[in-house]
Amino acid sequence: MDFTDNHLSLHVGGASEIQYISTKRIRVLNPRTRNQKIFQELVENIARVGIKRPITVCMSGADEQGHKYSLVCGQGRFEALMALGESEVPCIVVETTDADGYLISLVENLARRRHSNRELLNAISVLSDRGYNCKQIADKTALDPTYIGGVLMLLRQGEDRLILGVEKGWLPMTIAIEISRASDADVQLSLTDAYEAGTLRGEQMISVRRLIDKRRSLGKTFKVSVARAQQPTTAHSLLSTYQNEVRRQQHMIKRANVSEHRLLFITSALRNLFKDSHFCTLLRAEGIQDVPTPLSDKIHGEA
Repeated sequence: MDFTDNHLSLHVGGASEIQYISTKRIRVLNPRTRNQKIFQELVENIARVGIKRPITVCMSGADEQGHKYSLVCGQGRFEALMALGESEVPCIVVETTDADGYLISLVENLARRRHSNRELLNAISVLSDRGYNCKQIADKTALDPTYIGGVLMLLRQGEDRLILGVEKGWLPMTIAIEISRASDADVQLSLTDAYEAGTLRGEQMISVRRLIDKRRSLGKTFKVSVARAQQPTTAHSLLSTYQNEVRRQQHMIKRANVSEHRLLFITSALRNLFKDSHFCTLLRAEGIQDVPTPLSDKIHGEA
C-alpha cells in the first residue's frame, strides 16, 4: 500500500468542509518539541492576521459528549490557538485510522527542515518498527536511503554513546555512522578527514575524541559501562587497563610519526615548487599570496 498517495492526499489539497471543534476533544498523536522563540512568533502572527490554514484531524472514537479526534497535522497552529485562549479551532476532518494518522504525522514532522535529532531518530525507528524498509522511509521523508540505513544501523547495534552525541547536536550523523562502521585506526583517519574538511572544529573535535575513547574503553552502550563498573578491581583488571593505555599511547606515537613524515614530505615538496617561477606565477594569478605561518617558517627555516 502506498501510504503517501492513499492517505496523505486526503488532507493535502482538494475542497473540504471546515468544522470548528472543541480543543478538549482533540488529542495530539505525535507530539514534538519546538523552538519557543519560533512558537511565540507563530502565536503573534496568528493573533495579528488570523489562522491561514485549518488543522487536520481524524475521528478517534466517541463518548457521551460526542466524537473524539486525533490531530494529524498542525500541532503548532493548534497549540498557538490554545495559547490565545481559543476553545474551538477550525479543522478539516479526514477519514483515516489512528495508526495511519500517526504515520502521516511522523512523515510530516520528518519532512520539516527544523526537527531535532531525537525526533528524527525516534520517528525513523517507529517507521522501521511498523515494517517500512529504508527505501520506503526515504521516499516518504525525502531523506537519502543510505542515511536512513545508517540511522537504523546505529539503533540496532546499540550505539548508545554515538546516538547521545547525535541527539545533543555536537556529533554529526554522518560522522557517527562512519565511526560505527570503522576500526579504531579508520576512526582516527575519519576524524582527521572531518577536521580538514571543517566538519569538526575546536570543542566539537575534543568532545568527539572523548566519546571515542569512552566507547573504546567502556563499550558502545551505557549498560556495558554500568556492568563493568560493578566488577571488583583486581590485579588482572588493573594490568588489562594499563596494557590498553600503553597500546593507546603507542598508537598516538605512531600517528604522530606518520604526521611528522607527511609534514616533512609536504615541506620538501613546497620548497621545490616555490623555486619554480612558473608555479609562483600561477599562485599569483589565482590570488594565492601566502601560506600558513607555521608552514612558511618551516619551509624557509630549513632551506
